[in-house]
Amino acid sequence: MPEHAQPATTSAYARAGVDIDAGERAVELMKEHVARTRRPEVLGGLGGFAGFFDASALRGFRHPVLATSTDGVGTKVAIAQAMDVHDTIGFDLIGMLVDDLVVVGAEPLFVTDYIATGRVVPERIAAIVSGIARACEQAGCALLGGETAEHPGLLEPDEYDIAGATTGVVEYDRILGPDRVRAGDVALGIDASGLHSNGYSLVRRVLLHEAGWGLDRHVDELGHSLGEELLTPTRVYARDVLALADAVEVHAMSHVTGGGLANNLARVVPDGLSIRIDRGTWSPAPIFGLVQQVGRVSQPDIEATLNMGIGMVVVLPEAAADAAIDLLTARGLGARVIGDTVVAEAGGPRVTMSGEHR
Repeated sequence: MPEHAQPATTSAYARAGVDIDAGERAVELMKEHVARTRRPEVLGGLGGFAGFFDASALRGFRHPVLATSTDGVGTKVAIAQAMDVHDTIGFDLIGMLVDDLVVVGAEPLFVTDYIATGRVVPERIAAIVSGIARACEQAGCALLGGETAEHPGLLEPDEYDIAGATTGVVEYDRILGPDRVRAGDVALGIDASGLHSNGYSLVRRVLLHEAGWGLDRHVDELGHSLGEELLTPTRVYARDVLALADAVEVHAMSHVTGGGLANNLARVVPDGLSIRIDRGTWSPAPIFGLVQQVGRVSQPDIEATLNMGIGMVVVLPEAAADAAIDLLTARGLGARVIGDTVVAEAGGPRVTMSGEHR
């Protein structure tokens, strides 16, 4: 050994539980996934302190308005961790982010993500990012950058949580919302892919903790294991509903997330109007009935927690409904009229639910 050489030692930071080398390997593994989401406006590459998006692209707008949204996935990450499947949870993150933008008519431009974990396992981080990137491709937005943070002592080694933020743009005079909604408009419900990313605290408590079901349990009503059902990725509607808004007259849209259909739809109903939803116009997937029956959850509680099979609602003139359904059907989405807009009684609810599901 040379006179001044020192034996190899583990760094103090590594002894504290933070592996800088693993973080660098994770970045290398995720680069190819991030590159697939690149839009022409993106400047530079992965690894800098900040991501760059060329705002000169907004010169093509008459009156551009930026829209932004931030969100996470919630306790659905516990299912991904338990099943050791990490390449789909990114769809849940992007679905929660970009579909909150598109309901105001905004095109999502870019996303930044944040992954916190107890221990950086490069392959696991890369798998998470691969799902985020594929979902960004589907939504048409760039994955501009992000952060992976190692938090030993705060999170267990195999625990992680993910969150993100997105920015989009819309013409000022094309912003969708309650001010456009009129009596006589109809509500078009677009099918969810499943539970999406909301209500998992209830679902996990009912099926896993109280009923004692395992994620590997085959459930005949579902046609596959419980874990497969619970990990079904959130549907990303962005490109489909933006195409719809370009093709037909749309007044408002509601992304059905935490709080359920009625509570989210009420956010786009103006004073003086009410939307009447008829449950008999669609059949929720079996998972919703299972949660309700096994957990003995009341109808109001289940509807205030889960999407009940409708992931997005579009409010539009009745005359545009058939064309809208045809367009969505051609894009592989199930849709149908689930309600109508009427003048509300003084002090009445903005959304009412009636009937029984088919």
